[in-house]
Amino acid sequence: MNPSSSRPTWAELSRTALRGNYRVLRENAMRADAEAVGVIKANAYGHGAPEALAVLIVDGCAWFAVTCLDEALLLQPQLKSHRTLILSGLFDGEAAVVTRHAFTPVLGSLQQLAWLAEAVPPAEVTPSSAPPFPLHLEIDTGMARQGIQWNDTTALAAFAAQLIQHPQLLLEAVMTHFASPEDPGSTQTAEQLERLRAALATLHEHGIAPPLIHAGNSASLFESAQITALRDIAQQSGSRLLLRPGIALYGYGPYPAERGLQPVLRWKTRIAALRTIAAGEAVSYNATFRATRPSRIALLPVGYADGYNRLLSNRGEVLVRGQRAPIAGRVTMDQTMVDVTDIAGLAVGDEVILIGEQGSERITADDLAALSGTIAYEVLCAIGTRVPRVWV
Repeated sequence: MNPSSSRPTWAELSRTALRGNYRVLRENAMRADAEAVGVIKANAYGHGAPEALAVLIVDGCAWFAVTCLDEALLLQPQLKSHRTLILSGLFDGEAAVVTRHAFTPVLGSLQQLAWLAEAVPPAEVTPSSAPPFPLHLEIDTGMARQGIQWNDTTALAAFAAQLIQHPQLLLEAVMTHFASPEDPGSTQTAEQLERLRAALATLHEHGIAPPLIHAGNSASLFESAQITALRDIAQQSGSRLLLRPGIALYGYGPYPAERGLQPVLRWKTRIAALRTIAAGEAVSYNATFRATRPSRIALLPVGYADGYNRLLSNRGEVLVRGQRAPIAGRVTMDQTMVDVTDIAGLAVGDEVILIGEQGSERITADDLAALSGTIAYEVLCAIGTRVPRVWV
């Protein structure tokens, strides 16, 4: 447990698991003649970005991706000699800071391009040896979220024309984001790939040939049809391919164990108190749990303010002494009660697993997500800041 925190609730992170996951993903990318980008946005999906970044740097990762400028600035001392993509583009007033720190923005509009052009001095006022400032362009091929729409040929032509007028800028890459890459039965990814191909053709018509393209995420690295199509598009464009694994770095995604991935995070707490209640007595708010027999109840110092979802009330389980114990009553802001009647020999201070393994039993973020009606991404990202991250 983190010695800086006396409250016995913490997340334990494995450097070995993260390193192993990255190597699996890097090898898959290399088989596709591609390079893997380490996505460390949202505090490395709740794991702790500074520490995750340090592990990935040591293992040779050269490209990283964050959501926004604020995330990049927090990590800037570590990122100085590495490429940093800002996936959500530019907001008004950010361009000067982005260029000063040599971050690479993923732009999605003519307005963002204009902000960047204003922040980067024209070639005639910079040393002749200064390389053009790189930017990436996002194409909206079906997410309807951000980027220039794939079939908006007017906007694509205008973007190309503006670039030609600003030789201090370099369109280093064109990218898109898949909506359903983890579903091999979906036709959406194939459609998005063809739309990306069409957008690249439009840009080529206007004199733009990006040296890089990137589109694939965690699931793409294990879907041969996606990898083959992406490699084909890159070769047709004369471009190198980047792939952007995110959740897979942390051991999740479709069939992670079969793909050699391990969860990086274990979420732990300890029994803070034990009490016995009579049959018919209620536990927690609104009496949603009533004991049907004399019961032993353990108090855990973790609640929904720590990210332990209230929807787990009367549904979730924890592991203690290698056995499953069901949540009794409502998960509260700071505490959760579990029914340990059938587990012998418990004591205050016993370690309890919220996510992780104990004995032969295991609870994953996917398990909590299924009970909460969400996805593992949200479970991991929701683990609160007052839960210390301890790297081992």
